[in-house]
Formats: sequence, structure tokens, C-alpha cells
Amino acid sequence: YSFRGNLDHKISDKLRFGLNTSISKTQISRIGTDNSFATPLQAIAQSPLSPAYTDAGIPNTDGTLYYNFLMQEYNGSWKVNIFKTIMNTFLEYQIVPSLKFRSEFGYDNNAQTEEYFAGSLTESASTNGYADANSIQSDKYSINNYFTYTKSFNDKYDFEFVGGMSFEESARKRQYVSGTGFPSDDLQTVESASEITGGLSSRTKYNFLSYFGRTTFSILDKYLFKASMRYDGSSRFGASSRYGLFPAGSVGWVISEEDFLKDNGTISLLKLRSSIGVTGNAGIDNFASLGLSKGAAYDKNAAISLYQLPNQDLKWEKTTQIDFGLDFGLFNNRVTGEIDYYEKKTNDLLLNEPLPGTSGWSSLTRNVGSMTNKGLEFVLNTTNVKNENLTWKTSLNLASLKNEVTKLPGGDIVDERNIVREGETISSFYLVEYAGVDPANGDALFYLNTKNTDGTLNKTTTNNYNLAQRTILGSPYPTLMGGVTNTILYKNLDLSFTFQGEFGASLYNEGGKFQSGNARYEDNQTVDQLDRWQKPGDITMVPQARMYSTNGQQASSRYLEKSDFVRLRNVSLGYTFPKSVIQKLNLDRVRIYMTGLNLLTFTKYTGYDPESSYDNNGNSNIRKGITFYSAPPAKTFTIGLNIDL
Repeated sequence: YSFRGNLDHKISDKLRFGLNTSISKTQISRIGTDNSFATPLQAIAQSPLSPAYTDAGIPNTDGTLYYNFLMQEYNGSWKVNIFKTIMNTFLEYQIVPSLKFRSEFGYDNNAQTEEYFAGSLTESASTNGYADANSIQSDKYSINNYFTYTKSFNDKYDFEFVGGMSFEESARKRQYVSGTGFPSDDLQTVESASEITGGLSSRTKYNFLSYFGRTTFSILDKYLFKASMRYDGSSRFGASSRYGLFPAGSVGWVISEEDFLKDNGTISLLKLRSSIGVTGNAGIDNFASLGLSKGAAYDKNAAISLYQLPNQDLKWEKTTQIDFGLDFGLFNNRVTGEIDYYEKKTNDLLLNEPLPGTSGWSSLTRNVGSMTNKGLEFVLNTTNVKNENLTWKTSLNLASLKNEVTKLPGGDIVDERNIVREGETISSFYLVEYAGVDPANGDALFYLNTKNTDGTLNKTTTNNYNLAQRTILGSPYPTLMGGVTNTILYKNLDLSFTFQGEFGASLYNEGGKFQSGNARYEDNQTVDQLDRWQKPGDITMVPQARMYSTNGQQASSRYLEKSDFVRLRNVSLGYTFPKSVIQKLNLDRVRIYMTGLNLLTFTKYTGYDPESSYDNNGNSNIRKGITFYSAPPAKTFTIGLNIDL
């Protein structure tokens, strides 16, 4: 359930007060993560010869290849309760007609409690049951104080300046305890455990402090100028590099306000604009610049364990973006749109660089290089029908993306299936290239991809995986994205639906060696394994089935697949009650609605879902585009009621 409230009150001619609050409570029944047999998605690994239930209606655990996830639902539970409170308030004082001061305060609290229980019939049978309790509380507050000065001169010149500061702090606390050995499956909380097996408590915090100023100046409402400056500080960076300076500026020309277009019957709006600006990224762990240690136990004695290497030189990742755009409106703005070209140059990339295992550390967060993102964006909005009873509007958007790592002084960074390499897309797939099957003997083949003397790749095939060289074979990021939304209003009914698509990306199925492994393992296999090589002369892409023997199950492009898709992202149908009805109840507006998310997907991708992603990648920001029995986005159906007082 949820509740929202808004208040905007004028205390006096000079003083205003506002308050916006929302409270919500959500209960979720969770399932296991990707890398666990308690998740329903790994049920496909079970042999179809193993019944899901016994004749007594109990989930079958006798003779199944892996743990039967149905037993977790039958003899266990995993409930999550989330209580969320958001409050935003402001006080605004009009000092003089052209100058006002505004102070804003925001607070966001998220309290989450989880209780997990696995009974004596589950995979925790050997310990006579297992339970844990997990409590996480996040508090975030922000303060903004700023002055706004506005002035018009001779009805031709408009000037505005905003200057002030903002502060944001976020804190997170966690408590966890687990236990085993329960006298009864009816006793499911940790206090009934015969042995407490684990526990922890942790606290973390970060904050940002910013000073900012921005100014806007327009001449005759057709020559537009904007400039801004931010000075942002983050506790996540080294002591000498916590602050960054981020300027921006833009210009615009409303051509349709010129005399030669002002009374044009076709062109309602024509505006040219250009901008340049610098933004910062601080998306790293809270204490990434510090050398960290934590308490530990050594031979039952208290000890200190080194946890993280320091990097006091860690600083802001900065992106300089230029943009050239055209806004247009036609036929009294029945047709409007935008055309943009953008180019982003990012320096001092923040990446968790993997370290050799012999170092004793897994990774180090560093500023390691530069990259560019560039592309075109197009938006078209049309009012197709508009009369007394019916309005139909359509909005189309398209965007292209080209990413390239332009500088990497330390050389390639390889993190499992992905690579960061100069001249390539960041986190490109770096794999041995699968070449199919030898029709003579059913061996899996791979391209050598060693370099010839002229720099080209040697496309000779081999059945020796160790001789084949890895090469870049795709990107986890789409190169083209688009969407189209239709909104239809008929009397008191409203209907909207959105189709969204992405093209050019790939997904690597980390579970492919199990799911489509031509009998290397005992797992149930995908249907394409029926096309396996069986006799000399067979032409196929599926190697000979060899029980418990490796024949093409190694990491290669065999398990890499294009993930292009078009999805019916959302549908919403609503009805607004006539005012003649609701006014009798002293209400301003009442609307009942139904919505659906992720209802249909059109794709040639053969896995679960083209948007699925592995939820066990740790803190790596390089490993991208990986899936492993990963859950697709949920299909969500909602019925709701909006009441405005």
C-alpha cells in the first residue's frame, strides 16, 4: 500500500511553505539468486524423467539431479517487508520583487527486513533446518539553499541568476544473524535455532557537498544564453581530490520568432541550440580511495584482516559533452520534434581493475583511461486526432550510440568474458571464436585467430581449444534504441501503450555449457542438441555428444548471441469518473486504472530474456552482458485508484 500527500501554502505575501510526503509498504516473496539451485529458473536442468511431485503431492527429492526448488516453497519461506518514507519540504521568502530565497529539505528512509527459513525437508536437511534474519536501513537527507534573482529590462531582455549550495548524506546499516538445528518446522525464526552459525553488523556512509551558480539571459525571447558552474565534493575520493569543477554553457536561437517566419502558417516553432558542459561521476564504493581492514578471527583469536588496497589519488571521472540540436513544430504544433547530435568525451575512467591472484587482492578502483560516446537522437510527437470526444497522440524516439575507449595507458584490462581495450567498445566480449563441427569426426572446432604477418587474423580451424586465441566478438551495449508511445483519450477513457526496442547488443550465456553442452554434464538439454553430430558427413553446429567429456563446452562465441528485441513495455487503461458524480462526494478527481509491464517480447534471442543479467557479478563494473539462469524482468499487473481532494 502507499499514501501520498501534497501541500503548497502561501503564509503571507512574501512567504510560502510546501510539503510533499509519501509512505509505502511492500511485501515480497523472494527466490534464490541466479547461482543457486533454489531458483525456479534452474529447474530446467532437471531431467524430464524426474517427476516434480510424488504421488502424495510432495515435491520429489528422490533421484533428482539437483535440488528440487519446489521443496523450498513447500517447506520454507523467504519474506521481505519494505517500509519506505519520503518527505520533501521547502520554505520560500520573497526578499524584494526581483530576489527570493528558497530552502529545501528532503528525507528518504528505506527500512527492509528479510526472514528466510529452509525446513528439514529442504537442501538444509543435513542441519535439520536453517534460518536467517536480515535487517537493512537506509537514511538519506538533502539540504538545498539558494537565491534566485530575476529581472526584465525594457520588455526585451530577461535575466535570471540562481546561486546556492546543496548537501546530501546517505547512511546504511545492516544486521544479520543465522542459525541451524530446529526442533520443528513450525518454529521458523532464528531464536528457535539450536546453534547460531553466523552474524554481522555493518555501517557505511557517504556525502556530497556542492556549490552552484547558473544564469539565463534572453533577448526578445529568441536569443537565449545559459551558463552554469558547479563545484562538487564527494567523500568517496582521495583527500586531495574530493572536489571537481564542472562548468556548462548553451546558446539558442528561436528562428520562428524572426519576422521572416513569425507569421508562417506551416512552421510553428524552429529553434537551433548548442551546448557544452562537464559532468562528474562518483559511482564507486563509498570508501574506494582508502586502505581498509576489518576484524577477523585467527585460530579463535581476535585479529585484523587487510581488506582493500588504498588509492589516495582516486578522483572524479569527468565527461565533457557537446550537443547540437534543432527543435521544430509544424501546423500549430500538431507535429513537434527534436534532432540532436551529441558527443561525450570521458576522462579518468573509474574502473575496478582486476589484480593478479598472486597479489592477494582481487581488484583496485582506479582512474585508468578515456572513452567517447557519440550518436544521434530523434524525437517526433504528433497529434493524430483531436476533437471534442477523441484525442490520439503518438511519440516516437530513436537514438544511436557509438562507444570507443580512446586511451588506456596501462594496456588491456580483462575481466573474465569482457575486455577494456583501446580503440574498442568498453566491456567488449573477449572470447575464443567457435567455428562449428568437424564433419569427419564430430569434434568442436575453433578459429586460431592468431595474427598473420600482414596483421590479419588466421581463420584456420583447430579442435585444440588451447591453440585458439581470444578476440573481440561483440558488445554488451546496443547501438540503436527506440520507442513509440500512443496515448488515446476517448471521453472519460484513457489508453496508452509503449513499444521499446534495442538493437546491436549481445548476451553471453554463462550457463550454456550446462544447458547446451552435448552431454558433457547430466543436465537436461536445449532442443537444438537434437541436431548434434552423429555420423561422418553430418553438417551441424552441435558437436558429438560425449558423456563427461569436453567437446566444445569451453567459453567461446558458441554461447554468445545477439539480443535484439522489441518489447511491449507498458499498457495502461483508465477511466475518470465524471465531475457530476464525484462532486457530490466533495472530490476533485477520481480515476480507476489497470496497467501491465513487459507483456510481450519479440526477439530471435533463444534464452530466457534479452534483458536478463547475472546478479552475481560482485562489484565488477567491467563484467557486462552476462546471463546465468537469470530471471527476466517480471510481468507486472497493477490495479489502482487515484483520488484528488
